[in-house]
Parts: sequence; structure tokens; C-alpha cells
Amino acid sequence: MSSTIPYGKQTINSEDIKLVTKVLKSDYLTTGPFVEKFENSFKKKVNSKYAISCSNGTSALHLSMLAIGLKKNDVVIMPTINFIASANMSRLLNAKIYLADVDSSTGQLTKKTINECINKNKIRTLKLILIMHHGGSPNLGSDLSFFKRKYKCFIIEDACHALGGKYSIKKNIKVGSCKFSDISTFSFHPVKSITTAEGGMITTSDKKIYQKIKILRNHGIIRNKLKNTNKFLGYKIVDIGFNYRLSDMSSALGISQLKRIDKFIKKRNIISKKYFNKLSFLKDYIYLPDKKKDVQNAWHLFVLRINFNKLKINRVKFFKLLSSKGVNTQIHYTPIYNQPLFKDLKSNIFKGTEKYFNTCLSIPIYPELSNIQIKHVVNSIKLIINKYKK
Repeated sequence: MSSTIPYGKQTINSEDIKLVTKVLKSDYLTTGPFVEKFENSFKKKVNSKYAISCSNGTSALHLSMLAIGLKKNDVVIMPTINFIASANMSRLLNAKIYLADVDSSTGQLTKKTINECINKNKIRTLKLILIMHHGGSPNLGSDLSFFKRKYKCFIIEDACHALGGKYSIKKNIKVGSCKFSDISTFSFHPVKSITTAEGGMITTSDKKIYQKIKILRNHGIIRNKLKNTNKFLGYKIVDIGFNYRLSDMSSALGISQLKRIDKFIKKRNIISKKYFNKLSFLKDYIYLPDKKKDVQNAWHLFVLRINFNKLKINRVKFFKLLSSKGVNTQIHYTPIYNQPLFKDLKSNIFKGTEKYFNTCLSIPIYPELSNIQIKHVVNSIKLIINKYKK
């Protein structure tokens, strides 16, 4: 291969460019009509009651936590394997974070690991369980309703990996519908299911949460409408808010991208099937991702777990060898408690986390990944394993 294959990449076409250009030629670059159009299109797509756009996935989490009233010493449970934004926003609000172990195969929370976290830490009052659909596979589902009822807590789904996924294909229960949660948050970073360059979205079925987030997103402002007109006269500041708005340019790109989300997910599923077919013969050395019945995986990531006990090299060497062949890989993610800022959270032994983390490696997957590139990725992995197997 003459060029490097990234682990993820955006897919941009002429229609995307055309719609963004239309906004650039319009009167509004931000806080205009395309923002509302994008939100309306999004909520219809995921079957949610409300959708609020924002500047990125991290601001989506921050706004969501503020909307449920998360405050100092409130208890939050989240997975050890997670992007750092969830922990950062929780700590910013001075919440008390408890990490729950993950399944060693999927890197995801389970009903068992959440219960273990609650019991080991003697948690009696729980404010929030924050889950993550790691890699794009919808996680827990109706089990979330169990915890919500039992502990009278909030559930936030970090669904940044899972736009286009479904909890149930037969019942058409989509990620983002908030069927089992209070809030779902999304990111539109270029490697995600769709992109707005940078951007995020929050979905909910709760009108109070929706209204709170809309105010917080825009400096805590409520605008005063004139009677018998749609025009505004002045505004009131009712809360400490932020400038977490999404621009019309980004929203236009989001609208165009959202029209192709089904095609993107279909292509990701086709690529995943090819990896399963082409890598299955290496089962003594590689564990492929788990498949769940009646679940539509968005395949944001394709995470291999490699049995380094049967190889003469470690993951760093494996990583470097793939890179030398033009195959870029990533590790998703370093456990939160291994980050210097959160080292105080390692109060337990997380066996599932350690087993998952020490073996995981994300290989390239994105809609425009060609058959030639897939073949090169597979052959590169095969060559390294055959050369260094014990």
C-alpha cells in the first residue's frame, strides 16, 4: 500500500459541500434555520421526543449532567473503559465517581458489574449511572430500567459510538430514543457515524430536561417575545450558562450526512462481516468482537483482542509493526483509573478491565474502506502473527 490506512475517517460528498456552501451564502452562519432543521431531522431519525444540538460530545455530557442537577458529592457510576470526557465533566461538577468493571470480552458494563460496584462501595444513594455503547454495540437495554426503578437514579447513555445502532432490530428500538434512559448524548467528530466536523446532540423524552438544556446551551438566556409577533425584545439571564451552540454550517453538514446514515451503517456492517470471515482462521491468536442477537451494531470501532501469551511480541511491538505497514490502529481506551488525574479511583481490582485493556486493539473501519485496504489490513495482521507466534 502506498498510503496509510487510518483507523477511522469521515465520508464527504458533493451534496455535503453543496449544502454547507448554501449556508455560507445565506444570511445566517450560526443560530439560524439549519440548526432547528437538523434537530428535527435527528429526533425523527432516532425516534426521540426532543433533540438539542451542541458544540461537541463533551458539551453534550456537561449539559446533560447540569440538566439533571448533578452537584457536589452526588454519586456517579461509570465504566472503567470510557473516553475521558465523562469523568472530566463529573469531576468538574465535584460529583463522587465510582468506576464499575467491564466485561473482559466487550469492554462494556454489565448488570453484574454495576451491582458489584454498588455492593463493594456500599452505595445507598445513587444519582447517575452513565453507560457507554463502546465500539457501537448497544449496551444493557432493559436492564437500565431496572436500575432506574430500584435506585430512583438518572441514566445517561454516552451514545457517541452508536448512532445508527438499535437495541432491538425486531422492535425497532433505536439508540437515542431514550427508551431505557433519561438522556442520550452523541458526538459528530469526523470518525463517528456522521460528522459535522465538531458537534454534538442530546436526545431526551423529558420536557423539563429539554427546556433546561436549551437555556444552559445559550448563556442561560431566555428571550422575551413581543405579544402578537415572533420578534424578540430583550432577554433575561436565568442561569449560569455556556456558549455550547452548534453553527448553521455544521448543522447543514449534519443534515446532509444524516440522510446517508443508513448507508454508512450498512457499509460498516459489511466491512465487519468481511473482517469476521477473513480473520476467523486466526482464532487461536485473535478474539473477534462479540455479536449480539437482534442488535444492530453501529460498528464505530472494530476491536480485536489479541492473545499475546501465544506471541513472542507485546502490543507495542504489534502496534509498531502494523504502523510500518501503513495500518493505523488505536487502543480504546486506557482505563480511567490509569490516568494521572484519576488515579485515586483505583480502589478495587478490575479484573475484566485489565484483561480487556491488555489485549484490545482497534483496526480500521469506516465507510470508504476499500476491499484492497481490508485485504491489506488482514494480510498485515496475518504476516505478523505467523512471524511471531510461539
